[in-house]
Amino acid sequence: MRSTRQSVTVIGLGPMGQAMAGAFLDRGYDVTLWNRTASRADALVARGAVLAPSVKDAVAANELVILSLTDYDAVYATLGPAEAALSGRVLVNLGSDTPEKARAAARWAAERGAVHLTGGITVPPSGIGKAESSTFYSGPREVFDRHRPALEVITGRSDHRGEDPGLAALMYQIGMVMFWTSMLSYWQAVALADAHGMKAADILPHAVETANSLPGFFAFYADRIDAGVHTGDVDRLAMGKASVEHVLRTNADAGVDTALPALLVDAFRHGMDAGHAADSFSSLVELLKKPAA
Repeated sequence: MRSTRQSVTVIGLGPMGQAMAGAFLDRGYDVTLWNRTASRADALVARGAVLAPSVKDAVAANELVILSLTDYDAVYATLGPAEAALSGRVLVNLGSDTPEKARAAARWAAERGAVHLTGGITVPPSGIGKAESSTFYSGPREVFDRHRPALEVITGRSDHRGEDPGLAALMYQIGMVMFWTSMLSYWQAVALADAHGMKAADILPHAVETANSLPGFFAFYADRIDAGVHTGDVDRLAMGKASVEHVLRTNADAGVDTALPALLVDAFRHGMDAGHAADSFSSLVELLKKPAA
């Protein structure tokens, strides 16, 4: 087995896996690769990486095994032929999936003599290898600390959230809730602008200014929400409902898809029906904590 400090296996060579393997090569690591489509390793092999003949050989090559796969179903399917080689390995899964599946995977790895660390990368492939980029991790702290130098090749900042393997996946999904919803709202704004003869570039400064205002709102409401304070001293749900209805009508008048603004209106109406008309629209948090009827 190669030295843990200066060698690593990377399994999965999509854009993220390729970026991670490249970052390790940049830092002088011996890198072993495996990918179902072997040709994806060609450029990395040309730089000095070793393409293992099988996934079992790739796992056996190093203690530290980085997984860059779509989800845990792909992890099980990929590592199935390598189960005999898993004992003593540290599996760092940097793919996306749910907290519960991360916990199940940690148990699965332990049953085979391996240790599982969950990772949640907060940047796209272009951010890999950058000092300012960060990744959430969870799982055994001692194992994380031992391999931290290698993990910080991937992103400069490594945030260990706790022993529970699901916590890194949870933090990642919290970010994804905000990212995908925010980006979809931007597409909606672009569609609305287009219906009025404007390009995305025409609204970009206003879109950026609006997005940059959000951290102030996050910070203002966080303490109030944690304290259970939803009084309507600053804003009222009834006012917000009128605003989102205006948004819905503006999109409908423009002839663009109204599915997203209609969801907003439904959420505000749900709050009104629950008796929160005079409360802050932050009161919707309390309704979101409960399953929909």
